[in-house]
Amino acid sequence: MKRKLHRRAVLRGMLGASAIGVGLPLLDCFLNENGTALADGRPMPLRFGTWFWGLGHNPGRGIAPKAGPIEFREECQPLVPYQDQINYFSDFNAPMDGRVSAVHFTGWVACRTGTVPLRGGDIPDPTLDVLVSDAIGGSTRFRSLDLTSVGDPKDSYTLRSAGSRNAAEVSPLALYQRVFGGDFVDPRRADFKPDPKIALRQSVLSAVMEQSKDFEKTIGAADRVRMDEYFTSIRQMERQLQAGLERPEVSAACVRPPMPPDAPVGVELETVVVTHAAMTDLLVIALACNQTRVFNMLFSQSLSMVRRRGEAHTHHTLTHEEPVDATLGYQAEVAWYNIKSMEALARFVEPFTKVREGAGTLLDNTLIFANSDTNNAKVHSVDGVPVMTIGRAGGRLKTGRHIVGGGDPISRVGLTVLQAMGLQLPSWGTASLRTSKTITEVLA
Repeated sequence: MKRKLHRRAVLRGMLGASAIGVGLPLLDCFLNENGTALADGRPMPLRFGTWFWGLGHNPGRGIAPKAGPIEFREECQPLVPYQDQINYFSDFNAPMDGRVSAVHFTGWVACRTGTVPLRGGDIPDPTLDVLVSDAIGGSTRFRSLDLTSVGDPKDSYTLRSAGSRNAAEVSPLALYQRVFGGDFVDPRRADFKPDPKIALRQSVLSAVMEQSKDFEKTIGAADRVRMDEYFTSIRQMERQLQAGLERPEVSAACVRPPMPPDAPVGVELETVVVTHAAMTDLLVIALACNQTRVFNMLFSQSLSMVRRRGEAHTHHTLTHEEPVDATLGYQAEVAWYNIKSMEALARFVEPFTKVREGAGTLLDNTLIFANSDTNNAKVHSVDGVPVMTIGRAGGRLKTGRHIVGGGDPISRVGLTVLQAMGLQLPSWGTASLRTSKTITEVLA
C-alpha cells in the first residue's frame, strides 16, 4: 500500500551542530493512486498560455486539407515530434459584418476576443487569456507573465481593452530579475518564509479598500464605475499578495535558474531566436515553481519586422515583394521565415514535455493557444487564420486532430478553449462571431 505523505513534508537531519531541512519535489506519494491528482483529491495545477507568430503560412504548405489525424506539410514539419499533443484548426472565418478589415490586426483580434474591431487599434473586448487569468491567475504570485521576443514591450497581444495593454518583458535578464530576483522566495526551502514586505503591502491595500467605501459615497455614478474598475484591479493585486504569503505547490523542476547575461534584443532573426529560447526556459521554470499559471509569448509581430542580420528586407516586406517562384509555386524566402517560426514554436513546446508532473508532463497540464494574424499574408486574408491548441489541459482536450471549420466562425475555437479551462460560458463573441457551439471533437 502506498504511504501517503503530506505535500509539505521535508527531509530533516543534522549538518555539524545545525539542524537542516530539504524540501521534497512533487513525488508519487503526494499524488493519488493514478498519479493524476494530488493525494487530497485536488487536481493537478492547470496552466494556460498563448503563443503568437506573424504572417501565417504560404497557402497550402502548413497542413494537408483533409480533416482527421494531423498531417503536417513542409512549413510545419518542425512540429511533427509534438503532433500528438496538437490540434490544428483551419477554414474558420472572421465575418466582418460590413466592417473594413484592418490589415495584420483584425485577424488576431477576432481570434483572441471573438469580436471584429471597428478599426486598427480598437480592442473591443478582453483577449481570452485575460478571461482565463481572471479565473485562475489570482492564486499565484504573478497573474500572468507576458513576453515578447522582438524587443518592444508594446508588442504584446494581451489586453483587457484598447487602453489597458499588458506590457511585455523584452529580455531574459529582465524576466529573470522580475521572477527570480530579490523578491523570489524559494518555495522548496524547508524554512520557507514569505517576504515581510508582502504582508505590509497587503495590509496597506486593505486599508485603502476600506477608505474607498466612504469615498465612493461622495462621487457620481460614472465616477463610481471607474472607481469600481480601479479597485477591482487592486482586489486582484491583494489576492496575488495573499498567494505570496503561502508556500506554492511546485514540481521537481523548480530550481532557481542561473542569471542570464545582459544580451541585446531586437528584430534580427538571430537575436529573436536566442531571446525566445532563453525566455522560454525561464518561463517553464516559473511555471514549475507555480509563480504563475497564465502566460503569453510573442515570437514575431503581426506586421512581422523580423529580418536576417545584414539584410534590409523584413519577413513582412518579402510577403508582398517577393515573386512567387515559377517552379516551386510559392514564395521561397517567405517560406524560410515561416519554417523558422514553426521551429521556434517547437522549441517553445519542447521544455514543457521535459517537466514531469505525476503520470504526465507539464504540457499535459497546460493548454497553449497558438495563432497568427492572417492566412495568406500576400493578400492580408483574415479567413482561415491558422490556430492551434497544444497540450491536453489536464485531460480536458483530445489532441492530434485537424479540425476543418467549413467557414464557421473562428470564435468556436475560443469558446472551446475557454470552456476547457473551466469558464462557465454558454456563448462567446459578438455579432456574427457570437457562438454557443463548441468543437466537441476535441473535448474529452
